Amino acid sequence: MFLRSERLFLRPGWAEDRDELHAAIADPEVVCNLASAPWPYVPGDAARFLARPAEHGLPTFLITRPDLPGAPILGCIGLAKHGERVELGYWIARAHWGQGYASEAARGVLSLARTLGHTRLVASHFIDNPASGAVLRRAGFARTGRLLERYSSGRGESAMALEYTLELENGGDCDDDAGDRGLVRKAA
Repeated sequence: MFLRSERLFLRPGWAEDRDELHAAIADPEVVCNLASAPWPYVPGDAARFLARPAEHGLPTFLITRPDLPGAPILGCIGLAKHGERVELGYWIARAHWGQGYASEAARGVLSLARTLGHTRLVASHFIDNPASGAVLRRAGFARTGRLLERYSSGRGESAMALEYTLELENGGDCDDDAGDRGLVRKAA
């Protein structure tokens, strides 16, 4: 499955992406904001991530810019099970922070989540990463008021995280005027 937005092309990862993916994520400032990525992040971690079997209804995409030379990997976004709930997760390589890529990719994935029949998503961010909270709010997520202790493999310890939710069945939408119009094109 592939998604296209104004600037981005979201696609599955392939074994050939190992070195580029490793270069994009192997940064302690990126990994410390994630729950499951280890630190240090080595090429074998990237290979294992790319080799994971796809889970039905829970796509994961590499975020790329097709208009730039080599269509570089900017980050990753996807849906995953967190307990019994479906969670949105993402990261952007530090060189690409602050350019709206996470928000743009999130809009596409949220539209796809609706198409896949998901009615409610959760997400969280560590409290020392407020930029991620801004991405979630722009995507239409609302704070639940819950503060969670969440383990981070990259940090090697637990840290406090703020929880968010998005009700998709009630037309939960992003704050952007464009909404989901024209953001998603699917291909099998």
